[in-house]
Amino acid sequence: MSRRTAHEEVAAALRDRLRAADDGIVPPPGLWERIQTPPAMAPARQPGRRRRALYAAVSAAAIVAAVALIAVGAWWLGRPGQSPPAVPVPTATLTVYNAETPCQPLRTMECALRLARDPYEPYASAGNSAGKVWHGDRLAAICVVIDGTLVQDESGITSARWYLVSTPDGTHGWLPGVRTRNTTDIGTCTASEARIR
Repeated sequence: MSRRTAHEEVAAALRDRLRAADDGIVPPPGLWERIQTPPAMAPARQPGRRRRALYAAVSAAAIVAAVALIAVGAWWLGRPGQSPPAVPVPTATLTVYNAETPCQPLRTMECALRLARDPYEPYASAGNSAGKVWHGDRLAAICVVIDGTLVQDESGITSARWYLVSTPDGTHGWLPGVRTRNTTDIGTCTASEARIR
């Protein structure tokens, strides 16, 4: 008997057994009727007209209250004669870092680094200067914003972090993150702290 014939006989025997097993399966009574008829679904309950009206009224009242609260807050913060917010207490000390190695020992105007008035304005803008600092200066850090203007130092390092700092003579300004090598955890500025310029 050839090998091919033996395989064919085994396959035929298996087919016969499968047919016999298939013929022996008897479905339970009523199975086909249950499969063909989908189960009855309860109708979805629609909210009543009164309920929709109440929801709309509550939503409208909440929106009006939120708008009024924002308007009162804006008026309170920007009213005439309002003194600027108090400067918060420093939380850490930062050391100024100048990436230009020749400038590190010098305290000349050419080697001075700028403190900005606004961390969201271009750093090099003529009107965005609050003071000057030099490599190695120790500044009192108050808080940090992480979404300020992106600044790149002379070595190619970039950062959008800006630290609100105070110099020993009391000058307040924003030091770009690239102008320090901070390893101290400093809290994020609150909205009122971020307004100090």
